[in-house]
Parts: sequence; C-alpha cells; structure tokens
Amino acid sequence: MSNFYEERATMIAAGDLQEFVPFGRDHCKHHPNALNLQLRQLQPASELWSSDGAAGLVGSLQEVTIHEKQKESWQLRKGVSEIGEEVDYDEELYVAGNMVIWSKGSKSQALAVYKAFTVDSPVQQALWCDFIISQDKSEKDYSSDEVEKCICILQSSCVNMHSIEGKDYIASLPFQVANVWPTKYGLLFERSSSSHELPPGPPREPLPTMFSMLHPLDEITPLVCKSGSLFGSSRVQYVVDHAMKIVFLNTDPSVVMTYDTVQGLHSVWDLRRVRTEEETVVLKFSEQGGTPQNVATSSSLTAHLRSLSKGDSPVASPFQNYSSIHSQSRSTSSPSLHSRSPSISNMAALSRAHSPALGVHSFSGVQRFNLSSHNQSPKRHSISHSPNSNSNGSFLAPETEPIVPELCMDHLWTETITNIREKNSQASKVFITSDLCGQKFLCFLVESQLQLRCVKFQESNDKTQLIFGSVTNIQAKDAAPVEIDTMLVLEGSGNLVLYTGVVRVGKVFIPGLPAPSLTMSNTMPRPSTPLDSVSTPNPLSKLLGSLDEAVLLSPVPELRDSSKLHDSLYNEDCTFQQLGTYIHSLRDPVHNRVTLELSNGSMVRITIPEIATSELVQTCLQAIKFILPKEVAVQMLVKWYSVHSAPGGPSYHSEWNLFVTCLMNMMGYNTDRLAWTRNFDFEGSLSPVIAPKKARPSETGSDDDWEYLLNSDYHQNVESHLLNRSLCLSPLEVSQMKDEDLSQNLSLDSSTLLFTHIPAIFFVLHLVYEELKLNTLMGEGIHSLVELLVQLARDLKLEAYVDHYYRDYPTLVRTTGQVCTIDQGQTGFMHRPSFFTSEPPSIYQWVSSCLKGEGMPPYPYLPVICERSRLVVLSIALYILGDESSVSDESSQYLSRISIAPQKSQAEQEENRFSFRHSTSVSSLAERLVVWMTNVGFALRDLETLPFGVALPIRDAIYHCREQPASDWPEAVCLLIGRQDLSKQACEGNLPKGKSSVTQVLSSDVPSGTETEEEDDGMNDMNQEVMSLIWSEDLRVQDVRRLLQSAHPVRVNVVQYPELSDHEFIEEKENRLLQLCQRTMALPVGRGMFTLFSYHPVPTEPLPIPKLNLTGRAPPRNTTVDLNSGNIDVPPNMTSWASFHNGVAAGLKIAPASQIDSAWIVYNKPKHAELANEYAGFLMALGLNGHLTKLATLNIHDYLTKGHEMTSIGLLLGVSAAKLGTMDMSITRLLSIHIPALLPPTSTELDVPHNVQVAAVVGIGLVYQGTAHRHTAEVLLAEIGRPPGPEMEYCTDRESYSLAAGLALGMVCLGHGSNLIGMSDLNVPEQLYQYMVGGHRRFQAGMHREKHKSPSYQIKEGDTINVDVTCPGATLALAMIYLKTNNRSIADWLRAPDTMYLLDFVKPEFLLLRTLARCLILWDDILPNSKWVDSNVPQIIRENSISLSEIELPCSEDLNLETLSQAHVYIIAGACLSLGFRFAGSENLSAFNCLHKFAKDFMTYLSAPNASVTGPYNLETCLSVVLLSLAMVMAGSGNLKVLQLCRFLHMKTGGEMNYGFHLAHHMALGLLFLGGGRYSLSTSDSSIAALLCALYPHFPAHSTDNRYHLQALRHLYVLAAEPRLLVPVDVDTNTPCYALLEVTYKGTQWYEQTKEELMAPTLLPELHLLKQIKVKGPRYWELLIDLSKGTQHLKSILSKDGVLYVKLRAGQLSYKEDPMGWQSLLAQTVANRNSEARAFKPETISAFTSDPALLSFAEYFCKPTVNMGQKQEILDLFSSVLYECVTQETPEMLPAYIAMDQAVRRLGRREMSETSELWQIKLVLEFFSSRSHQERLQNHPKRGLFMNSEFLPVVKCTIDNTLDQWLQAGGDGCVHAYLNGQPCEESQLSTLACFLVYHSVPAPRHLPSIGLEGNTSFAELLFKFKQLKMPVRALLRLAPLLLGNPQPMLM
Repeated sequence: MSNFYEERATMIAAGDLQEFVPFGRDHCKHHPNALNLQLRQLQPASELWSSDGAAGLVGSLQEVTIHEKQKESWQLRKGVSEIGEEVDYDEELYVAGNMVIWSKGSKSQALAVYKAFTVDSPVQQALWCDFIISQDKSEKDYSSDEVEKCICILQSSCVNMHSIEGKDYIASLPFQVANVWPTKYGLLFERSSSSHELPPGPPREPLPTMFSMLHPLDEITPLVCKSGSLFGSSRVQYVVDHAMKIVFLNTDPSVVMTYDTVQGLHSVWDLRRVRTEEETVVLKFSEQGGTPQNVATSSSLTAHLRSLSKGDSPVASPFQNYSSIHSQSRSTSSPSLHSRSPSISNMAALSRAHSPALGVHSFSGVQRFNLSSHNQSPKRHSISHSPNSNSNGSFLAPETEPIVPELCMDHLWTETITNIREKNSQASKVFITSDLCGQKFLCFLVESQLQLRCVKFQESNDKTQLIFGSVTNIQAKDAAPVEIDTMLVLEGSGNLVLYTGVVRVGKVFIPGLPAPSLTMSNTMPRPSTPLDSVSTPNPLSKLLGSLDEAVLLSPVPELRDSSKLHDSLYNEDCTFQQLGTYIHSLRDPVHNRVTLELSNGSMVRITIPEIATSELVQTCLQAIKFILPKEVAVQMLVKWYSVHSAPGGPSYHSEWNLFVTCLMNMMGYNTDRLAWTRNFDFEGSLSPVIAPKKARPSETGSDDDWEYLLNSDYHQNVESHLLNRSLCLSPLEVSQMKDEDLSQNLSLDSSTLLFTHIPAIFFVLHLVYEELKLNTLMGEGIHSLVELLVQLARDLKLEAYVDHYYRDYPTLVRTTGQVCTIDQGQTGFMHRPSFFTSEPPSIYQWVSSCLKGEGMPPYPYLPVICERSRLVVLSIALYILGDESSVSDESSQYLSRISIAPQKSQAEQEENRFSFRHSTSVSSLAERLVVWMTNVGFALRDLETLPFGVALPIRDAIYHCREQPASDWPEAVCLLIGRQDLSKQACEGNLPKGKSSVTQVLSSDVPSGTETEEEDDGMNDMNQEVMSLIWSEDLRVQDVRRLLQSAHPVRVNVVQYPELSDHEFIEEKENRLLQLCQRTMALPVGRGMFTLFSYHPVPTEPLPIPKLNLTGRAPPRNTTVDLNSGNIDVPPNMTSWASFHNGVAAGLKIAPASQIDSAWIVYNKPKHAELANEYAGFLMALGLNGHLTKLATLNIHDYLTKGHEMTSIGLLLGVSAAKLGTMDMSITRLLSIHIPALLPPTSTELDVPHNVQVAAVVGIGLVYQGTAHRHTAEVLLAEIGRPPGPEMEYCTDRESYSLAAGLALGMVCLGHGSNLIGMSDLNVPEQLYQYMVGGHRRFQAGMHREKHKSPSYQIKEGDTINVDVTCPGATLALAMIYLKTNNRSIADWLRAPDTMYLLDFVKPEFLLLRTLARCLILWDDILPNSKWVDSNVPQIIRENSISLSEIELPCSEDLNLETLSQAHVYIIAGACLSLGFRFAGSENLSAFNCLHKFAKDFMTYLSAPNASVTGPYNLETCLSVVLLSLAMVMAGSGNLKVLQLCRFLHMKTGGEMNYGFHLAHHMALGLLFLGGGRYSLSTSDSSIAALLCALYPHFPAHSTDNRYHLQALRHLYVLAAEPRLLVPVDVDTNTPCYALLEVTYKGTQWYEQTKEELMAPTLLPELHLLKQIKVKGPRYWELLIDLSKGTQHLKSILSKDGVLYVKLRAGQLSYKEDPMGWQSLLAQTVANRNSEARAFKPETISAFTSDPALLSFAEYFCKPTVNMGQKQEILDLFSSVLYECVTQETPEMLPAYIAMDQAVRRLGRREMSETSELWQIKLVLEFFSSRSHQERLQNHPKRGLFMNSEFLPVVKCTIDNTLDQWLQAGGDGCVHAYLNGQPCEESQLSTLACFLVYHSVPAPRHLPSIGLEGNTSFAELLFKFKQLKMPVRALLRLAPLLLGNPQPMLM
C-alpha cells in the first residue's frame, strides 16, 4: 500500500512543451530543386504540400501520400561548434528525395540552414561521420590525429562525402549497401545480400558482408571478426554471415551490436583497428589455401551456436577439399564465416596524399567483387603445386593482392538463449544510458515483446575491455535516453516514466498533455474535438484538444485515488482510447530534450529538468554521491530528483533550502521541529511528500498536524489579513511552542536511508566547504553550508569542528544551539569512515603551516570535486617547499585521496588527467609551476577567484615567469603569465597554412585614389607599412618602383636639328625608342625580384599581369612613338622573352603560403595566343614558389602537347624547381622525353626545340640535385661535349646546351667532391678538366655510339674538343662538385695561366669563370678585402698591366697589352663575383666596401681615354658582374650607395648598353630590394647552385639571345631567396613597430661568439650562424628565442611574414613616438621617487598603462572632488597603491591591496562578521617572511612579486593595535572564558574570533594536555607552548591571562 502511495506521489514535471516540425521540411519546399517541379506537374494540387506554408502541420501531413511520407527522415544531434567544444543546441540532418538539409542552431538563434546538398539519385541515408586524417594506422596514435568532420550521403551506387572545410569526395560502391554506420574510425558498410547469391555453390567462397572505409580516399576493406569459440580458443575471420545484422553502433565506447536473424540473438562486439597478428592470420590463410584443419578451426561461432540450439553436437562436419584454394566448409548451417581474403584485383587505391581533385574512383566494381562469376579466386603462385587445379588452370587471371583489413570486431557478449524465442525479436532501438551514479547500461528495445532489456557494463580495470553484467527487463513500448543520466520509458499503459538505470524515478507530468489515467476522465468528461477535420494552422493547445484547465492541475486527484485500478491494464487502455491524444512514441533525444510523437501524428518536444540548477547543490550532491555506496546513492538521488522536479517545483532561490530539508529528512531529522529549517520559505510545503512515512494510521491525526498548520505560511497570511483585524481575532500564541521545542531534545530516526552514513556525508560536505572557501564567488553558498555543517557537527558532538566554524564565521555560529540527540545505542550503527579525522582539515591552516615551514599531515581531497584544494596544495608544495616531484608523480605525499573501495576505477581515471607532461624545458620552480597549472587547465579567470592570500605564491611564480619566458611555451601558459605577445605568437604559429591573420596585420591597402594613375605596374601589393619602417628616412622605395615599372610609355627625347627632315626625325625617334625598349624589356626580371612573394591571390579572380608597354611619348606635344609604324626594321619576336619574364614576375608575386589549386592555374590561361608567352612565364613562377605540384598530371600533359616552345620551357623548369632534389620518377620521365640522350638509342627521334632541351637538362639537374645519381651524372658528363650531328641538329646555340649540361652535372653531384660513391670509373674531374683546357676527344662510350658515327656536315671540328663550347659548363661543374671542399689540387687546375704564351690560349671571359670556380672551391680562403682580390691576378699581368688612367701606352713588343688588360679585368670581376657568393645576404661591411671600390674603379675605367684597349664591352660586362656581386652581398637591404649606382646605370642607354647589361643592372636593383626587403639570399650549397645559374656572367646581346645561356634560368635566384625579415608587431595596436634586438652569433674560426644590436624590423643574418635572438628591454618585455635548440620555431615565424609580437612595458613609449627615449626617462624619474606618493596625478596614468580597468579606477577612485573631508586620506591611499601597481607592472595586485586595506578598516570598526580576509592578510604576511621568498630575493634582488615595503608593516601594526586595544578594553575576560570553555557575551564574539585566528591561538581542547595551571614564568609557558606551534608574539598577549597577572603585557 505505502509503496503504491509513494509511487503515485512522485511526479516529475517536464519543462517547456513546444510543437516540433523538422526544420528541413519547410526549407525543402522552397528549395530550387528539379524534383519539386516534377511533383507539381504530376500530382493534383490537393496532394502537394501547400507551398504558402499556411496549411497546418497535421493537415499537410494527412494530405501527403504515404509514398511521400516514406521519403522524409531526419536525425538530430547535439550541436558541435566549429572549434569543437560542445554547445547546447540541436543540429538536424533532414533527408527528403534527392536532398539533404543540414541545419544548425546557435547560442543566439534557432535553427538555420547550414548547408544543403542535392544529389542525382534518391538519398538512401545521410549521416555525420568524422574521418581521421593520419598516415599512421596504429591505435596508440589515434588521439593526436586531426579529424576531418564530414557529412556522408549514401546513394544506391555511390557515397558522397562533404567535409566542413569544403572538400568533396565521391566513392563508388562495388556492391549494394543495405546500411551505413559512422564509427570512431570511419564508415562501416553492410552489404545487402542479393537473393541469387545466398546458396553458394560448392567451389564458391562466401563474400564478406561488412566493410569499412577509414577515409574517403581509402579502399573499402572487409571487416574481420574475432570470436571466442566454445572451446576456449579465439578465432579470426572475415564477416561473411548474412544472418548477422547490425542494429546499433556507438563511437565512444566503440561497440557494435548485431542481431542474428537465424538464432534471434543479440551480440555485442568491440570495434577496433586490426592488430598485425590478426591481419597475418587472415591473409596467410588465404595464401596457403585451406586444408581441412584450417577450415575446421575457422568454422563460425554462429554456426556453433546454431548447431547447439538445434541439438546437434558441435563437432565439425565432414569437409571436402575442392582445390587448394577453394575449400568450403559444408556444415549444416547457412554460409559459414570463412577466413579468406576476398580476391580483389590490385587497382592501386588512391593514397591520401593525392588531391581529392584527382577523383578517381578507388574501385571498379566488377573487377573488385565479381558477384556473378563462379570463378572467384584468380590464380596465385600456389596453384601450380596443387594436385587438382584443373578447375582453375584454364582460367589465368592476373596476379592479385589481398586487401588488408583495417577494422576488427571483437566478441564481447551474447544474450543467453531462452527457450521461447520469437523470430522477429530484433531490437528496434538501442542506446547507451548511465544512471545517476555513473553506472552504464546498454538498453535495447524489443518491440514485439514490449520489453526494454538493460545490460549493465563497465570498463575493466586496465581499461582494455568492457565487462557485461546482468540483464534487467523493463516493460516498455518505447524508450529514449536523456543525457542527465536518466532515460524516458513509455509504458504500455501510455504513461511516460523516468528511470535512472533500472531504478524507477517517477512519472513524467507534461503540462498540456493529459495523464492517461481513469481518475481524470472520470472526474472531468472531456469534450471531444474534431481533430480529424483540422486543416487550418492552430495553436498548440487546440491541436492537442481543448483540454479544460481543471484537467491540467497538479496531480492532486491522483493522490486521493484508490488503488483498485492500479494493475488492471485493460481499464487504463480503455481510458486513453477515449482521450484521443496519447503518446505514440519517442524520438530524437538530444541532451535533455526529447520529441514525443502523438497518436494524431503531431509531435511535441519536451525538456526533462536537470538534477539541480544551483552550483552549490550540484557540488554537494556530487560529493555525497561519491562517498555513498552506489545503491544508496541512487536511492538518495532518486528521492531528491522527485522532490526537486515535482510539478510546481521550487523556484531557483529556494533550491538549497529544499535540498537541506530533503537531505536532513533522509538522515532521520524531523525538519519541521528544527528551528532553523522550520522557517524555510517554500511555495507550499513539500514536507509531507518528503517526510518518511510513519507506520501510524493516518486517519487519527496528531498534534503535529496542528503545529504544522500554525507554522505554515498560510496561517501567517491569514493572521495578517485585514478581515482578521476587523474581526478582532487574537493571534494564536505560537511562540511558547518554539521554546518548548528548544528545551525538548529532538532525536533522530535511525531507520532512515542515510542515517548510518551521517559522519561520511558530514566529512565530505566539510571538504566541499573548504573547497568553496577557495572561490571568492561562492560566498553566499558558504553561509548556507555552514549552517548545515554546524548542526551536524553539534549532533555528532564534534567540538573541534564547531570551533573551526566559529572561527571562520563568528556571527553565524552561536556557541549554543539546538541539538538533536542521537541515541547512544544508535551511534554504533553509524559508519565512521577511515578517512574521518577528528581535527578539521583546513586549507588555510595547511597553507599557513607550509609558509611557516612546519610539517603538515596530507590534506584530504575528493577527486574531481575538490580540484581547487588539490591545485592549491600541490602548487604550494612545489613552489614553497620546492618539491619538484609533487606535481609529477601520481601519489603525492601532500594529499590523501578519499575514496570508498568500489569507486576505485573511476577515481583513477580522473587522476590521469593531471599527469605532468614535460612538454617544454622547464628550468626553475616558477616555470615548472606555471606550465603544470596550464596543463591541468588552470587559467587567469580561476586565479582571479582565488582569495588573494592563497593566490599570492602563484602570482609570485607568474611574475617570475613573465620577466623571462621561453619562446616556445604553449599559448595557454603565455596567457596565464600575462604575455599577450607570446600567446598571440603561439596561437598564430599553430594556424593552419593559408592566409593567416598575420598577413592582414601587415597587408597594405593602397588608397583607391592612387590606384588609377599607377594602373597596375605590378607593384601595388607591396607592404607599404613595413617598408616605410625599414626605410623611413627617404623615398627610395618609390624610386625603385619608378625604375622598375614597365607599364607606362617611355619618354623619347630627341632634339630636331634644322638639317633633319621630318621623316628622318621620326626615324630618329623610333631608333631612340628601340634603344630604350632594350631597357624596358629587361625590367621585368628585376621587378619579379622586387615583388617576390608579396601577394595572396583571390582564388576567384585571375592574376593581374601588368602589360609590357613598348611605346614612347615624345615631348613637347606628347605624341606617341610606336615601333610598329614600319619606318625602321624591328627584329622579329623581339618581345617574346620579355613577355615571358613579365609573366614570371607576375607569378612570383604569389606567396608560397597562398591557397591555390589546379583549377585556378588553368583558369588563368589566357584567351589570346599572343599572351601565351606570359602564361608560360607564369607557369615557371608557380613552379618556383612550389604551387605547380598542385597542377594535375593531365593538365601538364595538355600543355606539353601543344608544342608551344615557351610553355614547355616554363613548365619543365617550373615542375623541376618544385620537385627540387626529390628524384621524383614521374617528373624524370617527363624530362627524359625532351632529352634525346636519356632516351633509348632505338627510339624515334623526336623533334624537340633546342631551348626546350636546354630547359629539360637543367630540370634533370634540379630534380636530382645533390643526389649524385650515377646514370644521370654519366649522361650529363657526355652531354657537355656532345658533338654536332650530321644534319643541322645540335649545330646552333651549342654553348647554352653544353653550359646547361655542366650546370646540371654540378647540381647532381653538388658538393660531393672526391667522395662520389661509385663514380670513380667515370673520372668525372679529369674529364671535366679536359673539357676545360681542350685536347683529344675520347671515344664516345656507351649506348650513344650509333648516333655520332658520321661527323657534322656543317661544322668541322676534327677529333679535338671544342673548348669554346665546353669550357664554361665544365668549369662551373667542377666548381659545384667541389664547392666549399677547399680541395687545393683541383683549385690549382683552375689557376689563371701565368705566362703570356698560355694566356693567349684562354679566352679572357673564361678566366672570369675559372677564377670564380677556384674561389668557390677554396671557400674558406675568401677574404673581404681588395688585397685578396688582387692576389688572384697572376704576377705577369700585375707587373705589366697598364693602369687604365695613364695617357700613353707603354710599348713592349712581346706582350700583347690587349690580352693582358682583358685578362686583368675579367680575373678581378671573377674574384669579386666569388666574394659576392661568399658573403651573399650577409651585409658584410668590409665586403661591401671592397666591392664598392671596384665598382667605382670600373666606372672610371669606362670613361678613361684608353678604355678602348680593354674594350668597352668587356668593361661593361665586368662592371655588371661587380654590381651584381655588390647586390648579392647587400641583398634585401636596399643600400643607398648601391641604389645610386643602379640608378646611374639605368639612365645610360645607347652605345654599348645592350639588353643584357640592362638585364644585369636591373637584376642587381631587384636583388637589392629582394621581396620588398623581406627576403635575403642564403649561402647554402643549393642556393649557390641556383645563383650560379641565375647570375651566369655572360649576358644576352639582345632580347632573343639564348646562345650562351638560356634566359629563363635567370629566375632560378628564387631558389636561393629565404625570408629573413623580422617585423616586431605591437600586440596591443596590432601594427608593426621598432624594437631593439640583441643577436648572438656562434663562434667560428674567424671570430669569437659575439653580440650585435639591431633595430628591428631588420634582416637577420643566416640562422645557422646564430645562437640566440633576444628582444631587449627596457621598452618592450624581454623575449628570448634560443636557436641552439633548433631553428624550427624561428623559421616558422619568418616564413609567416616574420611577425614577432612584442608588448610595451608600462610607462614606455614606442621608438616611433619617442626615438631618443627622453620622454620615457621622465617617466622613470617619477617611478623612482617614492618619497611623496601624492606627486602622482591620476591623469598621468595613461602613460603607463592602456588597461581600461586601471584607467577607470584612476578616473573614479583617485580623482579628488570638492568637499572631501576624511575621504581625502582614502583617495591618497588609492592613488599611491595604483601608482605602485602600475609602475611595478603588477596591476593584478591592486585588488589585494584594496582588500587588505578594507579588511583592516573593518576590523578597526569591529565589523568583522567572517575572518577569511584576516586569514588572507595573515597568509600574505607569512609569504613575505617565508624562507623560500627570502632566498629568492637574495638570488634576484630586482625580481619577484612586489608589495610595497611600507604597506605591509603598516597593515600588521594596525591589526596588532586594534586587537591589543580590544584586549585592554575587556577582551581579556572574553579570551579567558573561551580558553576555559565557558560561554562569553555575544557582542564580543566576532572580535574574539579575529584574535584567535590572527594569533593562531590553539583550541581549548589542546590546552589541558599541556597543563595551564600553576605556571609561574613566561619561560615555562614558552616551553610548553612550543609543541602547539604558537608564535611568540601571540603568547606574549596570552601570558597575562595564563599566568594570572592582572595587567595584559603589551609589546
């Protein structure tokens, strides 16, 4: 009876009822989709969904045909925001027809369409799935992989996957899919069994039925299952059983539930990755062919189970061996599982590395799974050995490779076999739920039997597997999990009941829906509504029938209900048939929301209330739940839940009161009799519901009822009613009852649920109380909790605890109070847990003892609940006690974990979160602490809520770290220590590639006004802001831009002399223009250098290529001069190479980090043929910046087949540069086609243009760079000396081919020197030497003999080597092979000849190359001074050379002066060039001076009278070479002197100045401003090789000249450029600024370790030379980048535009505002003058800080007003405190200062109601006097957290004075009374508590032990109190009381 009563009593009220319509449905109607239109045509109008959306939902649903209804489905899930944290809103995936609509909510708005997809055929299923992107398949790395979130749409023949990032994949399906499931690893497919395939013929193998796909680009692979057989061995095989159907799949834990249709059993499997041994079992088995034994061991589990259920014995049936491959088990069962890899032909599946753009289907269905053919297994090696292979011998299939399986199902549990089994008992709904204590259940609903079966499961202790337990059946029609650890069950009777686990909580009462019970319909006849005819949109209430208000009252009528009908289901059934609307089923549970489908087809969504809303109640419940045994805990929580969520439940503020009442009732209190709980204000007392049911008959009533009535709110309301007064009813006397209550002691009822656990509950609540003390925001909660704790402590007679609470809250805790007695007999039942301590644990006391250096017992803590306590304890242990192990090991000696035995596993699990990961190198304790705190997730917000005294040590550690942080700390650490500069850096550093926000910081927007006039000259995208910082004094950048622009017409200034006719004048002008055009055409190469990598293209727009303008304007009338007028001869194709360079320049603007793809590259292809050259250059540029690798192979092939020479050159060089040094095979094939020497001798001779061959040869060099690949080297060596062929082939431009082969050979063997492995027989160096100096041609070795039998008919060379052709290539090849090896013997071959006779044999130009080569080999001998340069000139030249400035020539017969002077200048040029290489990008001053001197010399030689002897051409060449060397040294620096030289040479046109020299000069200019000053040159081997190709010192004579050197190679300098500009960006303003860097060089053989100061933004030296870089103070916070650990960090900063975030220190101005530092000095003088704090004006604070909080503090608290009075003093104090905090840069100490001041003032006014602030002050004082702090101060006198030295003593002194005055004024009596345990007067209580806390007076219970009486002297007291650890100054205060002196002694 009572049981039923209670059950009826508990009703749970569900929250907000809302009508539910899937969001996608409405969107679908308006979606512009072909389907919609067809429907309109096909169907009569009435059948269509009304498109105006006005028709009501029910009506529309009825009108839609059944067929239509089938099509729509939807699923909901909890919203996942972009960042990945969970958010509380729904996401919906709606499927109808061909459409999938994904809608999302958000915090601010309801659902909105996020994405909509339309596919070609009807969608069978749509789902969310996360794929793992990682190369590593092993299980352990799973956690770290990145996840690609996708939506998968299944159609009949393929599955589409769309990732959130916007990637699309399509995978075609090789079989019909019945179902697809998302797993933790990827997708899982179930193959639908086609009927013709079910009975397999004998030689057929069954095909697997389940497959997995781990990534859209991976293969579909069969699933393996591992089942424990009945005989104990486990077996592995493919899943081939058609009877096995998946009914449920869960990701975490990763389990699968299957249903066997034959046996009608459900099983649970663990889904995991395949282990290698299982892989080998499955694959090996298929390799060796099955013998009967194998098959016997692998016959299936299900077959066994079935044979058992049929009563057969589980012996393997006879087997028959068909062939060594096709062995098939013939058991009585349907197809058995058979371990055999499905033979699948090896179509290489796309690897993930390929781009999704190459969307090749990874399958060809027929080949993969040939369902129709009987011949299932193509032949393997083993076939020939088998005796009866005739079945297969005739059919020879290609060799196949088995597919390696990836996922494995491991058997965990199968339900037990019962006798009666229905066939179709497959679970219709499965879910995992947990009860309120965290026990997990797997529940599956068997609809046919109206049963919900719940299986309990848990993780094993080692976390490796799940252990399943007992099954509980619950009668149910439907069920759904609710995320607050409960589930909703729809009973057969139509009741909706809430369960937690398998415990029933109560019925759910839905306001607005009638409860289906007879009483209702009997009492209120319900008017029927014409539901069937509803077709207009109705409000919800109408929809559900107009239920009368009376029906919707709270369930009171039910309480009165008689129980006769309780069990008769029939009657209840009748009821709700009449009711009309009842709940039909449940669907779409998300978090605590669930949808109810009603019988009339409409749906409503309800919310199940949370278990508690206030944080305090949640924490207390958690703690109690943690400590109680699970069964008790569940009962307690169920009771609480049903009280809390009852209809018309409590409002927010009374939740705590409700909790206390409920808890105390469960402990056995009678809360109505307790004074302090009695007056809790509830809306309607719920006590009768809660109070334990007494066994007395309720009819009689009792006095309690009367008292209860008198105390009720209702009674009081009536008492005060007006009517009451007018009737003169005297108020009833209630008060005497209260008094008598106090006197009569209440006793506890020991039969209640929690009675035995009271001590344990009390102790955990005490720990919660201590935890809350560490959160300043929980003040109110502590007040409430203390009252409960005091009551319990008194009743448990725990004096120590009562005293402890009294000291914390003197006003709340009176010394006397109402006590409830606990019978002595009953006390024995109380279970006192082992962890219960008689001394109250106090966190403040613990910290205080640590600071004082006293030992303390470990502090008890509750895992998860008391995290703050744990954190504080461990951080104090680490930082104050200096114990490094405290945070690193699990079992700390500072904490004692509280647990009850069964809870162990859960607790351990929590512990693991805090293992200390040594993620970064940590030197000091402070760093250790800070890094550890961020690892456990402690952030600034948490720090601010810690009380200031406890937080002080942590703040001190943070302050230490802030001064000198490491540059590689993670973002969270930097945020905690308040270094936004570092945290921003860290967060930018982890950004994925793409246009990061960095580039937005530094990108410049050219104002639109200027854009029009400088219509894109190709230099608009430069970063003006940074360049104006680098070159702030002048406008050199504009000048460079003017010099390098080629988009405007040039000025043709020709004076018309009188004798010139007009026609001649026009010709004159055009000739002049032709000269100027030579210069214009040479500009783009330099412009490409200047704009290098400065632009991020928009993927939707083509790249703008500035036009090459070859027209001119003639002043004064500005008439246009054009070359195409036909007046003069213009060379054909003059502009082809110029446009190529123009295209390269445009393409090189694109930064390597830009996001561009194959489609964009093709999209840029020009429509007009005349732009093809530019596009060719554009392709080469894309290769140089690495984007060409994204171009699909198909497109590359397309471009090459066009046969456009330029395109081929650009493409081949580009692709090779992109694949530098990779030996990529596909690219090698591509290049070989263009190099006859790499083709087999018999191949067809392809007609490849000569320049393309040259490009291909260099390409081979690039692809094989540094690999020393033998075959390549051999071919290239031969190609240097390739003789001309018999026809006209190989006869023109042979020099450039030979040079290319030499350069390529040098690259292949780059720097390998004498240790060329396996090439000694090729004699590379000797052969090269011969090519260089000439001699007899060797016989052509190898396969190319045939080609060169007949000599050329055109060129007679004889059998000697043509040195003029082969020398340059060979010389440079030697230089590159022996680069930096300092090999003297090779270098001596390259010496310039020192006799006149030998000099005559060498072209002077080649001397330049030889000198250069020699110096590059003797790398370390190069010295940056002119003496060294001259030392390269042989003696004979030096002695006899003419100085060019002399007038008359010395006459000498035997010396050829011309030869000597030419040799002289070329050797010097060569030496200068080597100097340029050696110091490239270093800005070395002596190298600069030396080269600058030679450049000046050459300039003067040119104008010298006898320059003609040397020849102006030679001098111009040498000058260009020296200028280039100079630009290399100063690369990127924009040096003014070099710029002046370039500008001077830019102006020289005409005369000897041809296209090539202009090219050289503008390349020099470009190098000087490389990448707008962001790039510099590197001196690595590969860079030098690239620069040798680009700066080859023979310049083209005219724009189409490629005879000696292919012009396209000039652009290879890109491979030597590296970003080295460091730009400091102020983190507050986000703008670039100046900052002082200190760069430390490593020591080398030339110099010691040195430091240099640079003002950034600046180019850094090469990183391998540096040891560390430091941002120096005093203006900015210091920042150290240590390169000894590796340069990766700095490289990533430099590659992302070099942005280094810096932060100004307080009171400092940036270098821009205050370059000399004078204003900052002023601020410092203020900072050092502490004598008069008032001198600080609040206005000046803005100079020190930009923190808005501090500024407004100054504004509101420090500004004086007119009549201040005594406020002036506070104002001064605030001003000086603020000043102190700001100048010392510790603004976070401001609240602490103010809190201390306020506390002291409050104490002075005797208004201390709680002592926590006093505790904090005490902790602060103890911290500053602690030993650890003193030691730190000695080590770093300047550092550490700073509190004003004057402030603390004043605080201390004031407190002492206040308390001493109190003692004198009569407080001593109070203290005496306290120590003797007598009560003292109320008014003194709070100050007494302050005295006790501040002076650490021990509790009275400790005193008797030391014997207080009869002490005569202070010394004796001192001795006795030593063990109580009481400070001496406190003892001095107490001594008078204890010694009995009348007068207190004051210090």
